[in-house]
Amino acid sequence: MFDSVDALILARAQFAFTVSFHFLFPAFSIGLASFLMVLEGLWLATGKGVYANLFRYWLKIFAVVFAMGVVSGIVMSYQFGTNWSVFSDKAGPVIGPLMAYEVLTAFFLEAGFLGVMLFGINKVGRKLHFAATCAVAIGTFISAFWILSVNSWMQTPTGFEMGANGQFLPGPSWMAIIFNPSFPYRLVHTVLAAYLTTAFAVGGVGAWHLLKDRTNPGARTMFSMAMWMAAIVAPIQIFAGDMHGLNTLEHQPVKVMAMEGHYDSHPDGAPLILFGIPDSANKRVDYALSIPKASSLILKHDRNAPMKGLDTVPEADQPPVGIVFWAFRVMVGIGFAMLGLGLWSLIARWRGKLHDWPWLHRAALVLGPSGFVAVLAGWIVTEVGRQPFTVYGLLRTAQSASPLDAPAVAASLLAFVIVYFSVFGMGIWYLLHLMKKPPQAHESTLDGAPIRTAGITPAPAIEGGEA
Repeated sequence: MFDSVDALILARAQFAFTVSFHFLFPAFSIGLASFLMVLEGLWLATGKGVYANLFRYWLKIFAVVFAMGVVSGIVMSYQFGTNWSVFSDKAGPVIGPLMAYEVLTAFFLEAGFLGVMLFGINKVGRKLHFAATCAVAIGTFISAFWILSVNSWMQTPTGFEMGANGQFLPGPSWMAIIFNPSFPYRLVHTVLAAYLTTAFAVGGVGAWHLLKDRTNPGARTMFSMAMWMAAIVAPIQIFAGDMHGLNTLEHQPVKVMAMEGHYDSHPDGAPLILFGIPDSANKRVDYALSIPKASSLILKHDRNAPMKGLDTVPEADQPPVGIVFWAFRVMVGIGFAMLGLGLWSLIARWRGKLHDWPWLHRAALVLGPSGFVAVLAGWIVTEVGRQPFTVYGLLRTAQSASPLDAPAVAASLLAFVIVYFSVFGMGIWYLLHLMKKPPQAHESTLDGAPIRTAGITPAPAIEGGEA
């Protein structure tokens, strides 16, 4: 059945499928860990019980998300040895130590303090418990640091030497490898995306409960905090994305050509194609809706600046334009939708109607999962736009795969699809079940014991729920 399908295509599909599932959970857990740290800090600083209630509410959700992220992440490392053994052999001397640093720093930090964070709220002092929460939040950031350093090196490889057998060997400075040219931009852009993903998920849950009971103090507080995050971080993310795009233009210009849909060069200013249907067979974008010379203005700050197109690149070195083109527009479109909701929430807050405008709440509910869609679209732009290379410009994807037969790869891909949709489908259903329940004023902790309330003020009806 699968003999006619290329094993490389199946291996790429398997990696794309598993990493897409995996990426959803770290994108949520990175932001959620920091949100929990803020909630517990506010609880200790103000003594308002509403923050303690929200901490316990989201702690349950974080535990499930973190567990699914760890389980789904383990699969990724195995694929380097099964489907991508040639890549592991050639790039292992560089990326292997970086991934080991992630385990030795981030994973050990998270594993060491996660148990205290989840189950120690009635067993250790409040300050020690807060320190554990901070350690877990810092651990998630450190994990993102190392993983993004690995991915960024594959996009913009520096600091290496080529061995006699074609291996990438570390050069004299590891700093050149870790802090490669695209890493700072990718780190900022990805971490901000994780924060926005969490903010809109939290805001969507808060909006759901406000539509049912706008007097619920927990729903009011979580919605208010989420909308502050949207209003502040969304414009910063758009700016960071623009800086990341300029860096990509410098180091991966072919990826930008695919993002922009520029099949042809434009010697006197390139248009910004808003929408259209890329036709790679005929090297054009059909039904294009564009703004003349706007792409040159955005990317080079000069309307008449020349822009090279894919006609200057050998066809064997071009990425799939249609996928990159549309994924980029999905990501950017969601980013501006997030900005719009953040500005709308500022208007509602200014008029004292943040918790009383049902259409604002409905919009927040619709955009609740938008962050997950945006991070997946961004990942597609990054990874598909790098094709046909695993190490950009140096090692082709076709040269990186293991010598496996197509039926063997297809069998494992089918197994992953069945297991992932079964296991993680049930996990996502359980997360939605937890989110469906409104935050209560007197919840118990994960171990079933009531939280210590010494020095903690219970949350009043509405006033205590304002953030």
